Amino acid sequence: MNKRFETFTVLINRINRNIRKIKNQEMAEYNLRSAHISCLYYLYQSEGLTATDLCERCGEDKATISRSLDYLEKNSYLICEAKSAKRYKSPFSLTGKGAEIAEKIADKIAFFFEQVSADLSEEERLQFYHSLSLISKNLDNIVNKKV
Repeated sequence: MNKRFETFTVLINRINRNIRKIKNQEMAEYNLRSAHISCLYYLYQSEGLTATDLCERCGEDKATISRSLDYLEKNSYLICEAKSAKRYKSPFSLTGKGAEIAEKIADKIAFFFEQVSADLSEEERLQFYHSLSLISKNLDNIVNKKV
């Protein structure tokens, strides 16, 4: 049992740490951090997302997304379209600069996912994501005391 716990937690932590390192290394020349990259990527995929939408898609807390959006807006990567509404409910859109960087991010993500899954068959990949989804759901249930 202990070996299973150690393997699971160490591997999940290592994967998460490596993803953040890759994001930070790849975007250092633009002075962008991990959470910035996620915001740009999801806005590139679906224009007009709110801070609430980004929290859900990025899996980050409200404070992290708020800081990221402030940084990205101040550095001309995105704009908040509705200035009068509450900010967390207002849609954000990429500027030309933001769209250019977001396209590079999307290309890099596609490249890295090709490398990461190169040794997996399509069936293995689908099973892996299915298993990961079940684990995530079960952990959510434990956290939310639904078990």
